[in-house]
Amino acid sequence: MTLAMALTMTVAFAEGEENEKTASVEAYSFNIDMTKLGTALHLSVDQWDSVDMVQKRFTQEMMNAGASSQEERVRLMNKALSHDLTYMRNILNEDQYRTYVTILNATLKNRGLK
Repeated sequence: MTLAMALTMTVAFAEGEENEKTASVEAYSFNIDMTKLGTALHLSVDQWDSVDMVQKRFTQEMMNAGASSQEERVRLMNKALSHDLTYMRNILNEDQYRTYVTILNATLKNRGLK
């Protein structure tokens, strides 16, 4: 009985923590390490500056979403993601883009935003 109660409390605490994480402004803070991203995507010299510029814009848009009211967050986050994916689709080749989407999805999931 005690074990069941302990497990129930742990699950309830984890769920509450996840909800707090989603509501937290920190979850929307994206400080992208361009060296790691560039290495993961095998960026060429020509792509580097463009990707860096897009990532800076994405970071700012996500921070704006995080600072907004709860009702606006989802809309602003989706808008930021749409912009980011559109720009990255134009800069990256097919393999790079797939890798980028995988990294982005994992990041969003880990932050409780997806």
